[in-house]
Amino acid sequence: QVQLVESGGGLVQPGGSLRLSCAASGNKFRINAMGWYRQAPGKERELVALTSGSSTRYVDSVKGRFTISSDNAKNTVYLQMNNLKPEDTAVYYCYAAVRTQYWSEGTLVTVSS
Repeated sequence: QVQLVESGGGLVQPGGSLRLSCAASGNKFRINAMGWYRQAPGKERELVALTSGSSTRYVDSVKGRFTISSDNAKNTVYLQMNNLKPEDTAVYYCYAAVRTQYWSEGTLVTVSS
């Protein structure tokens, strides 16, 4: 019943920035947590950032560069990505926990010159 629609992916030069957005709909209960996963070619899917209540967490490789934020009234989560590196290239998936877990279809972020 819960749908996650994300936007903001694309091609960016190393050192550049992108902002991902993800809006949830169809939930009958309060969303407990939202975040972002990513999967690079040939790599395992990994948790990038998560927000729950007032707490946030990040994978070590993006600390200091990425910022997750949310607007609970809009059921929307954002990922501000600064100083992007080629190794950030991946499909990024929005995540939400509403009694169970949901993922978006993913958006491709490519960092290349």
